[in-house]
Amino acid sequence: MVFAKSDIGKVRELNQDSYYISQETEEPKLYLLADGMGGYKGGEIASKMAIDSAKKYIQNNFEGIVKEKEEILKLIKNAVEYANMVVYEKSKEEKELDGMGTTLEVCLIYNNKAYIGHVGDSRIYRIRKEIIRKLTKDHSYVQQLVEDKKITREEAKTHPKKNMLTKALGCTPYVEPDLRARNFEKGDIFIICSDGLTNMVEEKRIYELVKQDVTVAASKLIEEANAAGGYDNITVIIIS
Repeated sequence: MVFAKSDIGKVRELNQDSYYISQETEEPKLYLLADGMGGYKGGEIASKMAIDSAKKYIQNNFEGIVKEKEEILKLIKNAVEYANMVVYEKSKEEKELDGMGTTLEVCLIYNNKAYIGHVGDSRIYRIRKEIIRKLTKDHSYVQQLVEDKKITREEAKTHPKKNMLTKALGCTPYVEPDLRARNFEKGDIFIICSDGLTNMVEEKRIYELVKQDVTVAASKLIEEANAAGGYDNITVIIIS
C-alpha cells in the first residue's frame, strides 16, 4: 500500500515540491520526491524536471540491465546524474531560472529490496518493528557542523543556517548521489518526505502517527506540520 500527499503549507505562495509514485501493476515499483528551490517558479520547475527526467531514465533502462544490486544502484546513479544535467542545462538557458535546484529522493523497490538514491536534505526513513531509522544523511551545512562536533543535534534544529545545502541537484554540472540498498521485509514501512515535514514534526512523532494508522498518517503528518507553523511545502510518501 502506498499513501502520498503534498501541501503548500502556511507561508509559501507556491508548492515547489514534486513527487511520483508508480502504479500498483508496474515493475519496478518507483517512488520519487523532490523539493525545489530558487526564485519565483524556479524551484517548482527544477523539482518537476528532476522527477520527470529520473523517472523516464529508470523506466527506459530498467529492462536492459542485469537485476543485481550493483547494476540497479548504477542505474539509479545514472538517472540522478541525467536529471542533474537536465535541470542544470535548463537553468543556464533561461536567465530567470539561474541558480535553481532541487533535492531528489529515488526509492526503487524490486525483489524485497529498496534501492535508494539521495541528494539534498529531503529524507527516507524505515520503520521496522518498534524502531524508526533514517536511511539518508542530509547534505546540509548544519549536518556537517554536527559531524564535526561543532554543534549538537539539538542546536542543529534551530540553527539559522539549517536550510543551507552542501549538495543539491541542478546547481553544478555534476552531482554525486548517495546510494544504498536495504532489505524491505514484511511489516516494514518506508517514509519519504521533504524537510517541510521534518523541520516541523519530531522523528518520534512521525513514528507514532505512522504506527497508529498508516492509511491516514500522511494527512495527519501534514496537519501537524501546518499546526507547528507550516513554514515550507510538505510532502510525504508512505510505503507499507
